[in-house]
Amino acid sequence: MTTTDSREGRTFEGFEPDAIQFLADLAEHNDRPWFQARKADYERLLKEPLEALCAELEAAFRARGVPLTADPARSPFRIYRDVRFSKDKSPYKTNIGASFPYGERAADGTTMPSAARRGGGYFHLQPGEIFAGGGMWHPEREPLAAWRRLVVEQPDVVHAAVDEPAFVARFGGVNGERLRRVPTGFPPDHPDADLVTLKDVTFGRRLDDHEAFSPSLPEILADDLATAVPLLRLLASLAA
Repeated sequence: MTTTDSREGRTFEGFEPDAIQFLADLAEHNDRPWFQARKADYERLLKEPLEALCAELEAAFRARGVPLTADPARSPFRIYRDVRFSKDKSPYKTNIGASFPYGERAADGTTMPSAARRGGGYFHLQPGEIFAGGGMWHPEREPLAAWRRLVVEQPDVVHAAVDEPAFVARFGGVNGERLRRVPTGFPPDHPDADLVTLKDVTFGRRLDDHEAFSPSLPEILADDLATAVPLLRLLASLAA
């Protein structure tokens, strides 16, 4: 499937190898004069293809009933770093990425308003690290506590999502930063200690260059994230 990004008037044709090279060069010349002289290359190789990818991915999500939103205006992250509170004053990120927030869809495919929008999907592109994934990264205390309670009180519900065969085959399971020990209030010898100690509830898989350079990347990402729908719905349902 190839659709046209109405904002940019272009279709997604796959990222070019020169896009990866641009990011590698940016890592070596991370300053404003270098970037400004090559801003048109950045827009042609990275910004515009990422926007077109998001437009086509939204159509793919709708076709599959995936409760995620890809918006060419809102999903892509800016290339500009926020350096206000950072010792590293490099002005530009050396990667591009886009987030796809959770949202259930109505029968016509539109996203329904919801207060529960925890978790979502993510795409990341940089030299040597191209991946797709999602989940709940660095969540606030309340949803993380709700996750841990759910693991202890309703383990069957949790395992139905994290052990779903298609999800495991695609992503290998959930991961993320972990506490060194089971948190206070939970049995230290709990059989699901690996889930209780998670500080993030995330998942991901690396993409190869062939996938990133393919016009079929929107379909690949939609198929990937479709396998994670049970987990995404579970994370979105967590009580505050």
